[in-house]
Amino acid sequence: MLKQRLLTALILVPLALYCVFGLPLHWFAVAITALMTAAAWEWSPLMGLKRQVSRILYTASVAVLLSLLLWLVPVADVWQQGTLNPLFYYITIIGCIWWLVATVLVIKYPASRRAWSRTRSIVGIFGYLIFVPAWVALLTIRSIDYADEPLFGGFAVLFVLLLVWAADVGAYFAGVKYGRNKLMPAVSPGKTLEGLCGGIALAFVVMMVVAHWAKIPVEQFGGYYLAGLITVIASVFGDLNESMFKRCAGVKDSGSILPGHGGILDRIDSLTAALPIFTLSYLWLLA
Repeated sequence: MLKQRLLTALILVPLALYCVFGLPLHWFAVAITALMTAAAWEWSPLMGLKRQVSRILYTASVAVLLSLLLWLVPVADVWQQGTLNPLFYYITIIGCIWWLVATVLVIKYPASRRAWSRTRSIVGIFGYLIFVPAWVALLTIRSIDYADEPLFGGFAVLFVLLLVWAADVGAYFAGVKYGRNKLMPAVSPGKTLEGLCGGIALAFVVMMVVAHWAKIPVEQFGGYYLAGLITVIASVFGDLNESMFKRCAGVKDSGSILPGHGGILDRIDSLTAALPIFTLSYLWLLA
């Protein structure tokens, strides 16, 4: 399993980096629309949709919604004179509010299951609240200062990716070696408190390296490390959130397209939470 994960990662990481740094901004928006659409397809069984037609309709609704947003807010208008487009800003806030609610649902599980497990439409709305703000946040981050510094937003996206990857890798190895105390056994029996600490510790190493490399001003250290910490914690609950819905649906992985990793949703679940949280943290603490 570990070998498969590594081999798949060797393909996925360069592909992700090419999309972030190699694609023009408009094509980047198209690429992440395709990504979120694929994730929506994998989400549809988690909301109880089994018929192909129903799954296609739900997936298409996500694709249409994202395409409509791209039409309403062209990539050149995401930022105007250093200010985020109001529509994108409020969608990001809605996304962050959703992740606060999702965190409560995860912590209260399985009692929280009674609030949503019997109604497909509620879980479908949860899907919109996951994919739309994540798409908006990813495009927002990538387009930061794009006109003057085309690669700046790419490095900001890479920073978020590194935090999420570090949290995942640190949690895996710390959990394997030191894991004793379960984090939330009702949601994800394999995750431990020791793994969580290991993930946060490795993410802080990434933050320190980036702070040194990017020469983050000392006066911004507080906001910078706080934004990083909140992003890492959000990524953990993004993972737990998907695990909760998969457990209710009785599935282990959201898909099988990625050997050793499961589906697309299994790979971006942490990011869907980390992206809007980081975006709002950037706007409030660093911009």
